[in-house]
Amino acid sequence: MARSNNSAPAGKKLSFAERMMAKMGHKTGEGLGKSGDGITAPIEVSLRPQNVGLGAVREKTKQAKEEEKRRAQQRGEEYEDSSEEERRSRKKRTKQPGFTSGSGTSTPRAPAKQKVKYRTAADIEEATQGLDVPNVLLNIIDATGRETKLLESGQGIFTSATITTGVDVETEKLAVRARKELEAFADTWTELKDRKKMIDVEEEQAKREAQDAKVQTESIEELTNAVEALSTLNLDISAEAESWERLTEQLESLQRKYAGSLHHLSLDEVAVASIHPLFKHAIADWHPLEEPKRLVAYLTRLAPMLMPDDTDDFPENGLGRKRATTTYESLIYTYWLPKLRTVVTNEWDAYHPSQLVTLFQAWKPLLPDFVVESIMTMVVQKLISKLQSWNPRASSKKSHKYPLPHTWIFPWLEYLPQYHIDPQSATGLLSDVNRKLRVALDSWDVNKGLLPGIDKWAPLLGTTLQHTIVKHLLPRLAAYMTAEFEVYPPDQDLTPLENVLAWKDLLPIRATAQLLVTEFFPKWLMTLHTWLTSESSNYEEIGQWFQWWKEQIPAELNEQKTVAEMWEKGWNMVNHALELGEEGKDQLPQPAAGPARPLIDPIPIPAPAETTSSAQPNEETTFKDIVETWCEEESLLMMPLREAHEATGLPLFRITASATGRGGVIVYFKGDILWAQKKGERTTYTPIEVGNALLERAESR
Repeated sequence: MARSNNSAPAGKKLSFAERMMAKMGHKTGEGLGKSGDGITAPIEVSLRPQNVGLGAVREKTKQAKEEEKRRAQQRGEEYEDSSEEERRSRKKRTKQPGFTSGSGTSTPRAPAKQKVKYRTAADIEEATQGLDVPNVLLNIIDATGRETKLLESGQGIFTSATITTGVDVETEKLAVRARKELEAFADTWTELKDRKKMIDVEEEQAKREAQDAKVQTESIEELTNAVEALSTLNLDISAEAESWERLTEQLESLQRKYAGSLHHLSLDEVAVASIHPLFKHAIADWHPLEEPKRLVAYLTRLAPMLMPDDTDDFPENGLGRKRATTTYESLIYTYWLPKLRTVVTNEWDAYHPSQLVTLFQAWKPLLPDFVVESIMTMVVQKLISKLQSWNPRASSKKSHKYPLPHTWIFPWLEYLPQYHIDPQSATGLLSDVNRKLRVALDSWDVNKGLLPGIDKWAPLLGTTLQHTIVKHLLPRLAAYMTAEFEVYPPDQDLTPLENVLAWKDLLPIRATAQLLVTEFFPKWLMTLHTWLTSESSNYEEIGQWFQWWKEQIPAELNEQKTVAEMWEKGWNMVNHALELGEEGKDQLPQPAAGPARPLIDPIPIPAPAETTSSAQPNEETTFKDIVETWCEEESLLMMPLREAHEATGLPLFRITASATGRGGVIVYFKGDILWAQKKGERTTYTPIEVGNALLERAESR
C-alpha cells in the first residue's frame, strides 16, 4: 500500500491513531481541526497537592502555556503569560504609597512598640539652655556589669544583665532616681521659661493698653472741655440765624476731630442736647408750606453727627440688637412730625402739591425711615380722597375748576410705594385711575375729542390703558364714524375723522388701521367710483383729490399693510376707468362693501333732542347706572337691602343670579368703586371689578 504525504518519517512506525488521523488529512506537527488551529499535543495532566483548594496553586501547565503562545502568534498578537502579568501588577503595587508586603488576607499586626530612648545628662543640659546641671549628676553610676564604673553618657544603662549583689541593686535604683529627678527638673525649667515668655508678652500688651487708655483719657478730657464750652455759649433764641451758625460751627469742629468715633463717644446725643432749645423754638414758630427749607442747611451740615453710622457696633450676621430709636429720631418724632401732620391734614391742598413736595425733597435725607413712611401715608390718603371725587367726564366742562389728576399725582410718583404705581395691582392709585377712565370711556362723547388728561397717563398705564380703550371706546369710535363721517368732495368736513384720529397715539396702530379699513375706505371708494363714472369726471381733479386724502391720513397709518392695500385698490380703480374710456366707464364695477368688521356691532348714537325752554337738562350717567345696565345684560338681579354699611353708612345691594333673590354677593357703591362683601367675613369688604369676577360671585350660592 502506497504511503500518503502525511506519513511519518521513514523508519518510524505510525500508531493506529496516527494512521487514522493521517487518512483524515492531519499532518504531523499541525493543530487539530479543519483550519489547523487546534492543539498540537495531547492534554497534559497536572496533579494538585492533596487537601488544597482551587486557586491555591497555579494549575496551568507548561504545555497549555506553549499552546496559548502558538495561537497568539497565529493571530499576530503578543503573548503574555499570567506570571508576567502578576510580576507587573506586583511591581505596580510596590510603587503605591502605604504598600506593605505580605498576604492581603493575613491578620493585621499590632503597631510595633517604640523603643524607649533615654537622654543623657549632657542631652538634657543642651536641651534646657540656661540650666546649670550639677557635676554630681553628670556622672551616673553603672552597676549592671561585673565591675562598677562611672558613665559619662546614658549608653548602656538598663541593658539586660544579671544583678548578683544587693549593692548593685541599690546602685541601679540610685541611677534611675537621679535620672528621673534630673528630667523632671528639666521639664519644670522648660515650663517656667515658656511662662516667662508669656508673661513678657502680657506685660508688653498691658503697657500698650495703658498707653491707649492714657491717650483716650486725655481725649475724653479734651472732649469734656469742648462740651462744657458748648454749654457756656450765650445763644440768643430770638436771633435764630446767628445762634444756629455759632452752634453749628462749634459742633462741626467736634465732628471733624472725632469723625471716626462719633457713635462710640455718643456725640449724637451731645449734638441733640445742644440744638434742642433752638430746634424746639424754631419748630414752634415754623410755617412749613411757606418756609419748606427752614433749618435744613444747618441740619445737613450736622448730619454725620446727628445720624452716625452704627453698623460697625453690631456683627455682620445681623444678630446684634440695635437701639429702638436714637435721640435725633426722638427729636424729630416729638417736634417735627406733629407739626407736619397738622399741616398736611388741615392746611395742605392736594390739588397744589408743589410746596409740600419741595419740603419733602429737602427734608427727606434728614428724616428717619418711619417718619418718611408716616408722611407718605398721610399724603396718599389725601390723594385717594381727591381722586375719588374726580369725574373724568366733567373735566371737559368749562365750569370744571379742579386741576386734572396727573398735575397733582405725578409729582409724588417717585416717593409712592410700588403697589400704587403698578397698573397691574388690584389696589392703589393707578388702579383707581384706570377704573375711573374705564367708566368715563363707556359714555364719553367722541365729538369732544380726547378725554382731558388721558394722554398723560399713557406712559404709566401702558398696555393696560390700551386694552381699556380698545374694549370700552373703540366700538364707539366705529359707530361714530358710521353715523357722522361722510366723503363729500365739494365741501369735505374732516371734523369726525380728526376726532377719531386724535386717539391714534393711545390705540394700537393695527387697531386704528383696521378702523379706517372698515369705516373710512368703503365710503371713500364708493365716492371715488361715483366720480369716475359721472359725466363730468376730470381725471386731473380726481388725482389731486386722491393725493390730498393720502396726506390727511398720518404717514405711520399709510405704512400699514391693510391701509396701503386700500390706497392701491383705489388707484387700480382709476387705472381701470382710464382703460375703459368715456364710452365704457359705465361698466366700471362698484367696489366691494368692505371687509367684515372685526369690531363689535356699532353702538347707535341717538340724535340730539331738540331743546326747548321747558326741557330739563339730561342727568349724567352714574356708576350705579352702569352697573345696573351690566346686570340687565348678564340676567342678574340687583336689589336694594334695608341695611347700610356699618363703617360708611352707605346703602347695601344684593347682586344675584337667583330668581328668588337669594345668594349672590352683597355690595355697596363708594364713588366709582364697587365694594363687595368678602366670603366668610360679613364685616370685610374689598373692591371688585365689574366683569367676570363679579359675575362668578353673583352666580354663587
